[in-house]
Amino acid sequence: MGNPHSIEDEAVDTGTLLAENASLRDRLLRALAEAENTRRQADRAINDARTFAITEFARELLIVVDNLQRTVVAGEGQEPQTAENLALVEGVQATLRFLMQTLQRFGVRRIEALGQNFDPNLHEAVAQEVDLSQPSGTVTRVVEEGYMIHDRLLRPARVFVSKQPDSAATDEDSDSE
Repeated sequence: MGNPHSIEDEAVDTGTLLAENASLRDRLLRALAEAENTRRQADRAINDARTFAITEFARELLIVVDNLQRTVVAGEGQEPQTAENLALVEGVQATLRFLMQTLQRFGVRRIEALGQNFDPNLHEAVAQEVDLSQPSGTVTRVVEEGYMIHDRLLRPARVFVSKQPDSAATDEDSDSE
């Protein structure tokens, strides 16, 4: 009695095995690629967590920065300027400088807004004001400083933005003369 498998059966079995092998290899490569993507995403998440871990803390410290800046402005506006006032202002300025240096070491930096074109990604417009000396859309006043932490917005700068007078208002003004 001969072998119950024919040469045709072996050819079919070999073809099936090769197809299954290719399918398994493809699935393995996809699984490896997915594992690598997951590892990269986890690395990115860990890096972001390290980089931006102090975001909420820094945002709260900005209130302290604002109050120290207000204190300096108020102290400088005191008349008469006494030695005690000057010493107090100098102490607050030193504290403010130290706090800003510390924030900068952790990636927090002030947004330069005054005189810049209004950018809704960095600025929050509080109001518009007619300013013929500036092109329309220029930041003319900063109400509250804005800050970035690394490449992300920590707090937008609250600003006044220039605009040109309305042509209708200008026409009415010239008619009344």
